[in-house]
Amino acid sequence: MPTTLRMVVDQVVAPAPGPLGRYTEALTGALIATAPPGCDVEGIVSSSPPTDYDALMRRFPGLSGLYKTSLARRELAAAWQFGLTTSPGGGMVHAPGLFAPLRRHDREAGLDQTVVTVHDLLAWTHPESLTSATVAWHKGMMKRARKHADAVVVPTHALAERLAMVADFGDRVRVIGTAPRPGLKLQADAAARVQALRLPKDYLVTVGSLEPRSGVVDLLEALGRAGVPDIPIVVIGPETWGELHLAAVAEEAGVAPSRVQAIEAGDPAGLAAVLAGATAFIAPSHEEGAGTSLIEAFSLGVPVIHSDTPAYVEVSGDAGMSVPVGTGGYVDRLAGAVTTVVEHSDLADRMSVAGTDRARAFSWRDSAERVWQLHADL
Repeated sequence: MPTTLRMVVDQVVAPAPGPLGRYTEALTGALIATAPPGCDVEGIVSSSPPTDYDALMRRFPGLSGLYKTSLARRELAAAWQFGLTTSPGGGMVHAPGLFAPLRRHDREAGLDQTVVTVHDLLAWTHPESLTSATVAWHKGMMKRARKHADAVVVPTHALAERLAMVADFGDRVRVIGTAPRPGLKLQADAAARVQALRLPKDYLVTVGSLEPRSGVVDLLEALGRAGVPDIPIVVIGPETWGELHLAAVAEEAGVAPSRVQAIEAGDPAGLAAVLAGATAFIAPSHEEGAGTSLIEAFSLGVPVIHSDTPAYVEVSGDAGMSVPVGTGGYVDRLAGAVTTVVEHSDLADRMSVAGTDRARAFSWRDSAERVWQLHADL
């Protein structure tokens, strides 16, 4: 009888999968591909339409099956938050987030084990960026994880250190990194994809919203500084955040709205075309738990400028240009970094090579093998 690892795959078919859905999909596929002899992977999904079940089985052809809970996604999230259900039973359970069936069990025996994943601590550090219900849910699930999780996976050592200030997990924390999303490769039609988006010949790329934490507003203000090259910026993210609109914020910062364009990430091949064509990728966020966006840019040979938030510094490993956020002057330092990279092609070329080398340190196969080893150790 095979040993089964049950993976919570619910986010893959959620209405808005987002980064967690991409993480779940990438790791699940890699877990299936790296399953040791005598082991298989089963999916756990909330009560969903049959079309969602079929979609998951097509998405993961090596999946041994699906455990379908009796509750729909919203009700299951509430039930698991309060420990009101024991589904899906015992065995090895791996959750790509805090959405997990955490309950009292004998952790010493190792027969039943539940591992959860923490990607950020926004509910504690920036609760204003989330709804009050989401904040309460994350804090409730973190309490349950502290009591009942056999291990907690985080993508960086930087986040592990921050997590220790929120909840004491002792030696149960494991750092297992991320990698570029599957399919993030340049295709033969890359030039046509860029042309269809009407992107300029030279441009910068950033990812995020106008939420202050993301640093996009800081970047726009930096581009509006005197002496900064008049280069367009492509923002992969929404045009609005609350009452703020990208064009209006850019204009207020001294950047012509015509220089700013917001686009959706689209499919991986489309995103690869946009990233690969950029003069530089800018990651100005004030706080991040992981650095997946940096890894993706590195993998396509794009020079990377990033803030000195600890997760970015850890992931970058000196392959990118780090800009201190500090308590003042961040916009001016960003402006200087952008100017330096845009105006010095030899430096940009060296950064491109360094980033490509750095990207080789990250793979989903390696991450999956470490997950399997984690469960074996437990």
